[in-house]
Amino acid sequence: MIVADNETAVDLLYYEAIAKTVVRLVSQKSEEPLSVGVHGDWGAGKSSILMMVEETFSNQERVLCVRFNGWLFQGFEDAKTVLIETIVKELRGKRPNSQKVAEQAKKVLRRVDWMKVTRRAGAYGLTLATGIPHPETIKELGSAARDFVGKSAEEVSSEAVAALVKGSGEFLREVSVDNAPEQMQAFRAEFAELLTNAEIDHLVVLVDDLDRCLPDTAIDTLEAIRLFLFVPRASFVIAADEGMIEYAVRQHFPDLPVATGPATYARNYLEKLIQVPFRLPSLGYAETRIYVTLLLVLNDYGERSDEFQKLTELARELLRRPWKGPGIDRKAVEKLLGGVPVEVERAMELAGRIAPILADGARGNPRQIKRFINTMMLRLAIAEERGFRDELNITVLAKVMLAERFAPELYDAMARGSANTGKSKDLAALEAVVSAQPDEDSLPDWPNLEWAKQWASIDPPLAEHDLRPYVFVTRDRRSVFGAITSLGELDELVEKLQGSPLQVKQAAAEVTRLRSIEAEQVFDALRAKVRDSEDLTQEPAGVKGLAEIANQHPFLKRPLLSFIQDLPVSKLGPWVVSGWASVFSEAQVKSDYSKTLKEWAGQNDNKQLKAAATAAIKLIGKRAQS
Repeated sequence: MIVADNETAVDLLYYEAIAKTVVRLVSQKSEEPLSVGVHGDWGAGKSSILMMVEETFSNQERVLCVRFNGWLFQGFEDAKTVLIETIVKELRGKRPNSQKVAEQAKKVLRRVDWMKVTRRAGAYGLTLATGIPHPETIKELGSAARDFVGKSAEEVSSEAVAALVKGSGEFLREVSVDNAPEQMQAFRAEFAELLTNAEIDHLVVLVDDLDRCLPDTAIDTLEAIRLFLFVPRASFVIAADEGMIEYAVRQHFPDLPVATGPATYARNYLEKLIQVPFRLPSLGYAETRIYVTLLLVLNDYGERSDEFQKLTELARELLRRPWKGPGIDRKAVEKLLGGVPVEVERAMELAGRIAPILADGARGNPRQIKRFINTMMLRLAIAEERGFRDELNITVLAKVMLAERFAPELYDAMARGSANTGKSKDLAALEAVVSAQPDEDSLPDWPNLEWAKQWASIDPPLAEHDLRPYVFVTRDRRSVFGAITSLGELDELVEKLQGSPLQVKQAAAEVTRLRSIEAEQVFDALRAKVRDSEDLTQEPAGVKGLAEIANQHPFLKRPLLSFIQDLPVSKLGPWVVSGWASVFSEAQVKSDYSKTLKEWAGQNDNKQLKAAATAAIKLIGKRAQS
């Protein structure tokens, strides 16, 4: 039904070319430390590229590829130490039977313990001054402290404390500021030796989601790479949005000047850490058209289908030189598949229509495009479950959703204009003008008119379609369908419509003047009050008001019938079977209400309602005969 919105090795955008370039660069520079940046907005495909790089290296025995996501650890651990511990763990896993690797890993991890100690210099100052270890300090003093940590306060004697301090004294003395450079140099040497002992020709660390991390976590991770791990035979591929990393630098170093020379300090910092930047390009029209086609075919056929696999290969060839054509060629598809299946034809047609606006509106971001398609497919699935899928044309829905997503004020105007009959006169006039067949001298006064003209020129025209089911299925963005607490000036009208029949009649003129969206708001408020009534054996206040609104705004007749049908049958009084003739006058609504009367007449849970419904049916029959 939908396409998963996460990183994937299924390459629909020919990002394999970028991944292969990264792999080639890393392989050529295997004897030198290297940092590569894969930059792009959120959803641009950075994580998918890292996955492709990882897959390429997966079968090389003397290459270790480590995936690290700092976002998973922020707030729980120090990013520097977690990154290093993750790499050491993967190295030991690569050579599980090597004693040399195990011993060298212990040395490296001891340096990691030192880094943890330096983070709590304040706590160690207390320790050195008093001779009493801080509780957090004890946890990080190595094996000498582990038995100590397990004891309760009553079990800890002065002799035990003295023994712990004596046993860890040498370790604590290493935590001096003056000793930090030597510690870092020693760590780098021991880490390089660990790579040698593990018989690893090349360590490739893939750092993902760094731009999602808090500033301190992002900077910690980058500094761990540069200060501790930047050794020969180690490469780092860092996926991040440049703008977010520059923001992290500014937050982490707030006292730095804004700029020096032609670049900001934040930019200089980033360029110092990342030697080779790759910037993912936004999708253009042709790429968007191909991408939408593949997403729709993937949704219809599945990833393993022959149709999808063949079309993906064709798309990859086209994406090598996207400037040469607008998208997937129908003749090529026919030759490739021995014909053009209906689903593929529909996908290609829809992609061609919506790609221009979708590419521009989503700014060429693959995730935004995918979410648009997923939302569309989800709404079609909901419509199918509700039983009106056959009333929706997918191309009409896509066009309505373009307005909803990229010009909400235009969408609202279209929804209001088509609320009563499903047809909008202003929309018809707009489409007539853009098709060079104007039936009036000027364009309608629609918001965002230039965008509206471009949108209206997309096939199919909407003027002849009943737009009510499309507005209904896209209604999740409109607050009028949510809970209503106060309607401002409309609250007074709601009160009148809850009054006596005479008060309701006097309010009819106000109801007539309501705009469609206001009528919906008042209708929803009254419906909620009727639903909350404790006694449904008598007609609740507000029912006459609901009938008046539906009479004046016919698009609410169907919702009113649905509301009546949903009321608990066992609690209803006879009032529910009378007074609806003028309201439920449209043929289909009238027919559905007649079916409901028959259901009430056939049930045995509410005898009073059963008798009233039976009498109503007889009366309707007599009127039909006369």
